[in-house]
Amino acid sequence: MIEGLACWKCGASLDDLPQPLSRRAECPACHAELHVCRLCRHYDPAKAKHCREPVAEEVKDKGRANFCDWFQPRPGAYAAPTKAAGSRSELDALFGGGSAGGPAEPDAARRALDDLFGGKPD
Repeated sequence: MIEGLACWKCGASLDDLPQPLSRRAECPACHAELHVCRLCRHYDPAKAKHCREPVAEEVKDKGRANFCDWFQPRPGAYAAPTKAAGSRSELDALFGGGSAGGPAEPDAARRALDDLFGGKPD
């Protein structure tokens, strides 16, 4: 039994699930599939095929259940939102982008550009 195992997607504890995890295992909180590359100890985005196991077959969708025989769940697979997510929201707030505010109005953007550079071009 692996202690401290958490869902790769939401971070909920998986300590109450029977182990080894079956191919059809789901997170009790968010219902994400658990027999996935993202929860495996071999998962490494810096490696070819995102896997440290050289003989494993390539899995295209790292967040979907698969039949990989090399699967070994790892504690710490959940990656909380990082500084990049905070930086993205700051950029969206600064430039008017993002899904919350929607894209900036083209006319408003043009007016801001004209104000910045001194009027409309000829």
